[in-house]
Amino acid sequence: MNFLDQNSGWLGLPPGSSWEINDHLSDLNPFVEYRKLLWSYHLATSNGMGDQDFLSLVKNLDDAVSEIAATGFQETPLVLLAELSEAIGQRGGIWAKNETVNVSGSHKARHLFGLAIRLEIEGVPKDKPLTIASCGNAALAASVIAKASKRTLTVNVPTWAETSLLDGLSDNGAQIQICERRSDESGDPCMLRFRELLEEGALPFGCQGTENIWTIDGGKTLGFEMSTQLRRHDLEPDRLLVQVGGGALASSTLQALTDAKNLGILKSRPSLNTVQANGCSPLLIAFNLIADSDNPSEALSEAISNPPKYMKPWENPSSAATGILDDITYDWLPLVSDMLLGDNIGGPISANEEDIVLAKKMIADHTDISASATGTAGLAGLIGAKKDGCINSDDSIVILLTGVDRDF
Repeated sequence: MNFLDQNSGWLGLPPGSSWEINDHLSDLNPFVEYRKLLWSYHLATSNGMGDQDFLSLVKNLDDAVSEIAATGFQETPLVLLAELSEAIGQRGGIWAKNETVNVSGSHKARHLFGLAIRLEIEGVPKDKPLTIASCGNAALAASVIAKASKRTLTVNVPTWAETSLLDGLSDNGAQIQICERRSDESGDPCMLRFRELLEEGALPFGCQGTENIWTIDGGKTLGFEMSTQLRRHDLEPDRLLVQVGGGALASSTLQALTDAKNLGILKSRPSLNTVQANGCSPLLIAFNLIADSDNPSEALSEAISNPPKYMKPWENPSSAATGILDDITYDWLPLVSDMLLGDNIGGPISANEEDIVLAKKMIADHTDISASATGTAGLAGLIGAKKDGCINSDDSIVILLTGVDRDF
C-alpha cells in the first residue's frame, strides 16, 4: 500500500495519531471517540485549537443534527445474525454492522459530518455554496448536515429522482437542480452539472474521495468503530463484503481497519470482497484488466497516473440495488490495490439480480433490520460467492447493512 498516497485515494493517518483503546460499550459520538485519528482534529490542533474547543465544535454541530434528524452520531451496532447464518448455511457466522440506525438512515452522514467539521475548522464562510451529485442517501445526508451547519447546498439529481427524496431535500432547505442529458455530452449529467458548479466556486460536499479526499476522514469512523467492536468481541473475521457504487464506503472502511491492524488494535484484518451488481460492475472490469496484465504492480502504477485507461464508464447501469449504480467507481484505486496486492488478498464479486432481491428478503425474514436492496447487496455477494464456491461456509463474514428501506 505504501505507493498509494492521498492523490490516489489513500488518506493515511495524521502525524501524532493515537488510539485510546476503549473495549467497553460506548454511546460516544465517533467523532469524539476517534478524534485523535482524524485529519480534522490534526488540522484543528495545528491551528491552535484546544481539545475542549474541538469537542465543543463537534457537540454543537451534533446537537444541531439531532434537532433535524431526531438522532445524533453514536456507535452503530455490530451484531451476529445467527438465524440468517443458519438459513444460508454459513457455519462461520455472519456479523453485520447496522448503519440503518445512523443519522438519516445510512452511513453517508459519516462522510458529510466529517466534511462539515473541517469546513468549520478551516473557517469557510457560511455563504460559500456546497454541492453534491446524488439521488439517494448521500443527497439526503448532505441536506441534513448542511442544514445543521447553516450552509447552502445544491443537489444535482437526475430527471427520474423520486418525489419522496425531492420532498426530503426541500424540507431540509436544499436547492435542487434537475439534470437533463444534453445532446452534445456523454457521461452522468448530474456529475457534469456538479462539476460546473465547482468551476463557479462551489465546494464539493459529497461522498467521493476523488472530488474531496477529506470525505474519507469521516467515513473512516465506521472502520474505527468496527475495529473496536471486533476487539471487544474477540473476533477475527475472515472476510469483509462491502457493496460498492462510488467506492468511498469500502475505501474508508478498509483504510480504517488497516490503520487498526498497523497500530496493534487488531491482530488481523479480514480480506476485502467488493460487491457490485451484474448490471453495473465497472470495478470488476478494472480489477481484471490489472490482474490479467503481465505485471499487475506496474499496471496499477500506470492506473494511478492514468485512471481512465482501466476504469471505464459502464453503459446503461441497471439493478434493484439503485444506490450502487455509479457508472464508474470513483474511489477504486485503494480497493484494487488492497484486493490484489495487499496483505489480505480478496477480490471483486458481481451479484446477479436474483441474489440481490433474495438478500433483501432474507434480511427482512431473518433479522429485525429494515434495509434496502442497496443496503443488503453485500449479502447478495455472499450468496452468489457461496454458490460459485468462492467463499467457504466455514469462513466468518462481516457485511455492512448500509441503508434503511424506503422509496428511493
